Amino acid sequence: MSKDYYNLLGVNKNASKEEIKLAFRKLAHKYHPDKKDGDEAKFKEVNEAYQTLSDDKKRAQYDQFGAGYQNFGGGQQYQGGQGFGGFDFSGFQNGGGAEFDFGNLNDIFSDFFGGGMSGGRQENRRGRDISTEMQISFTDALLGVEKRISINKVSNCEICNGNGAKPGSKMHTCKKCNGQGQVREIKKSFLGSISSVRLCDECLGEGEIPEAKCDNCKGAGVFKKDTEIKVNIPSGILSGENIRISSMGEAVKNGKTGDLYVNIKIKKPTKLSKKAIELIEKLKEEGV
Repeated sequence: MSKDYYNLLGVNKNASKEEIKLAFRKLAHKYHPDKKDGDEAKFKEVNEAYQTLSDDKKRAQYDQFGAGYQNFGGGQQYQGGQGFGGFDFSGFQNGGGAEFDFGNLNDIFSDFFGGGMSGGRQENRRGRDISTEMQISFTDALLGVEKRISINKVSNCEICNGNGAKPGSKMHTCKKCNGQGQVREIKKSFLGSISSVRLCDECLGEGEIPEAKCDNCKGAGVFKKDTEIKVNIPSGILSGENIRISSMGEAVKNGKTGDLYVNIKIKKPTKLSKKAIELIEKLKEEGV
């Protein structure tokens, strides 16, 4: 019985390439055999369907001849990759005609195997965004106010400026990555051996490590501490609105600090202050 590739991916025969790609990604995540509830047979089927329907030429041949199109239209698959018989690489060899999204492939492999195929010396590292809540009075919400709050969060070490090195300490080439800032790993799966490049976890992409670690943060570059932060609250803010303060979230070694979000809650007034009453009357006069 001929396989129905459209049915396997859950798309109709008029589906666009983007719809086919999204359907494949969803099913690939669902059936991947490395997952607890994965299904290797199903994964191979949806991959076979995707490799055909994502290629204009093969799709046209499949629509005409069915799953046996390889016997009619020269749809022979390239088998040159080590252990990659299930993937058809013919479309993007030497400028072939198939359109293939390498960014999409990178996303899939990153999700499955925890690595990426991206090059470059250092990936963009960024600390977590964090949030807190602040209660203000009705008058402060009307007039605007500057407040200060203290938050216990991961911050850069002020002694080593976040690099984890003891002040005056010399830097040496990282032995784990030989100064490259990244390491190559070979992982085996049912597809064969897959090579991936990831950030070196010893030097965090810097290629160098300090001769002596900072005494204050023990080489981490960051540590948790209470930090006082100034919050400028604009006049007219509403209860439930957020104020974003850039680079006041959590820090990460050799990376960018995340952002802080302050959620404003306005206390219900039991009695309005004289300033608030005057402002309300002024706003009424101006027709606001």
